[in-house]
Amino acid sequence: MKNYHKIMAILLSLQLLWQGLVLAAPSYQINNIRFSQTPAATRIVFDCDKVPEYKINILNNGLRIVISFSNTVNLSKIKTVGLNDAAIKTISVTESGGATTAIIDLNYGVAYKVNSLKNPERFYIDIIKGYEQKLQENIAPGVEHKTIIKSNEKGNITAHIIDIAPTANYKLKPILSNEMITGLETVSSMSSRNKALAAINASYFNKNGEILGLTKIDGKIISAAGLTRSAVGLLPDNKLLFGQIDYNGMVRLPNGKILAITGINCERGENGVVIYNKYYDSSTNTNEFGKEYILQDNKVIAINNNNSSLRDGQVVLSVHGTAMEQFNTVQVGDIIQINESINEVWNKIDNIVGVGPMLIKNNSIYISIKQEQFGSDVAGGKAPRTAIGLTKDNHILLVVVDGRQSHSAGMTLLELALFMQENGAVQALNFDGGGSSEMVINNNIINKPSDGKERKVTTALAIVKK
Repeated sequence: MKNYHKIMAILLSLQLLWQGLVLAAPSYQINNIRFSQTPAATRIVFDCDKVPEYKINILNNGLRIVISFSNTVNLSKIKTVGLNDAAIKTISVTESGGATTAIIDLNYGVAYKVNSLKNPERFYIDIIKGYEQKLQENIAPGVEHKTIIKSNEKGNITAHIIDIAPTANYKLKPILSNEMITGLETVSSMSSRNKALAAINASYFNKNGEILGLTKIDGKIISAAGLTRSAVGLLPDNKLLFGQIDYNGMVRLPNGKILAITGINCERGENGVVIYNKYYDSSTNTNEFGKEYILQDNKVIAINNNNSSLRDGQVVLSVHGTAMEQFNTVQVGDIIQINESINEVWNKIDNIVGVGPMLIKNNSIYISIKQEQFGSDVAGGKAPRTAIGLTKDNHILLVVVDGRQSHSAGMTLLELALFMQENGAVQALNFDGGGSSEMVINNNIINKPSDGKERKVTTALAIVKK
């Protein structure tokens, strides 16, 4: 009898152990993994006895797709596969703890879609090698914001376009950081302060805020380029003028001598003649090695050694070296004539933003890198970009392209020109880019600046009510 109970106990233990093993065994099987490829997509198919539960995670900044099949065994014997595929680098399959994991490593970020089918049971994922998505929203009557997301063998691109119809009750307005040149400010702050509908970054600049390029605001030239470079003129009827401009400025002294103006609202150089006005700062910030002549209505009202105050309605002529010697006979009360010219057409335009290079001229790709002497910091490689364009029906396009990030590689200048052309531009001009590239709509930062935060800049181009 005792032996009987011992035998029954052993049998019961074995039965419980067997049941535990059965319960622990995977409930699903992957019998085979197969692939099909087209130029548009690659399909990875998992043939199953029954489609298991699964979870998908995206890792490595979008370059790895992980599919976890719970309670599943891999009977396909496939461990790692290297495909001759533009998008897919490798596919590997691992097993652990009764689960099977498929890891798809990618050459670039892609879109994908998953599904399961019956008869026979199978699960598949489509890796879509090239896609484009467009999102549109009206942000004001006649003003539309478009987001374009692309992915292909060249990488990912996210671009934003503000399209301003000629009938919109809005205009473009160049704005300065903190209402002056020295010092910097974020685009969102400038936009908010000016109650703008939207804004993008604009001019190139030095670290101290000095503008690199010709800028004209409300009829006053506030900066000038040392080179002939491209610019956009903002006309009253919401039309734009694109072209290359060159600043020519001179002063005529009481004795008839004529001297060239060497700069506007910038650091005074050796032997230079620099004009300062209220747009620069509260004072000229110059050293004691020059002389400064304060003019009101062309009349000398004061003479200082340095760091003269800047007031509305006045300009300061700051001279150094040989130029200072030419001014030796000038006295308070004398008249000094200042003549500034761009050319006949541009002289009549009140607001101008000088940047460059040109991208499109008269509906043809025209990238004026060499003519305008841009270096590799602007012309080299893929980067975040900002641009302005005009369509044949006079729609204004303000464009910002994200770059140097996993979701968007950025564009070369040629790619930017082609992109502008694809979106209808017949004239287009490049603005400052890189970490400066930014778009703000209704006080919200729309793009993702490559610095990970807003960069303070010197100017912005804002959309404001007429």
